[in-house]
Amino acid sequence: MNKTKLLLIIGPTAVGKSSIIEKALDDYPSLVDLITYTTRGMRAGEFEGNPYHFVSEEKFRELMAKDFFLETANVHGKLYGTPKDQLERATAEGKCVIADIDVQGSKKLLTLYPDAVTIFLMPPSIEALRERFIKRGITSEADLAKRLESAQREIAQAQDFKHVVINDRLDSAYASICKIIDNLLA
Repeated sequence: MNKTKLLLIIGPTAVGKSSIIEKALDDYPSLVDLITYTTRGMRAGEFEGNPYHFVSEEKFRELMAKDFFLETANVHGKLYGTPKDQLERATAEGKCVIADIDVQGSKKLLTLYPDAVTIFLMPPSIEALRERFIKRGITSEADLAKRLESAQREIAQAQDFKHVVINDRLDSAYASICKIIDNLLA
């Protein structure tokens, strides 16, 4: 029986989780990314299967009813779910799964996989996170305020996770995360 190796990259929206995972997947062939399902719309540069499986709310709820997901979460009014089959397949192949996940989803996964390695990716400041939101095209004051409030709630829970890495500069944050990955894969 293969032991599930699971690395959860946690943190607020726009903190750099996807950038970190993209680099790690390039550098570590034994890592496999879980492709989460979501009901949110695609953004520029995204397509089906990268970085999500984009489905209607009706389809998402059908999958929920079939017990398809390990966990689901409602984030900013959109549904997200982590599929069971991808984790099971990766484990059977002896791979380590890396996943970009929000705080509520990670806590659900930790009840199922208490040995999962968790890294909370922290922004250098709330102002830096605000600037990242604006670069992403989130410019309405109401939406910015909602996302920053959500980020502050998540940041307040950072100590609940095994590792906290500040993403002030992507290269130094990634170097810190590589040490954690090397230890997990050893």
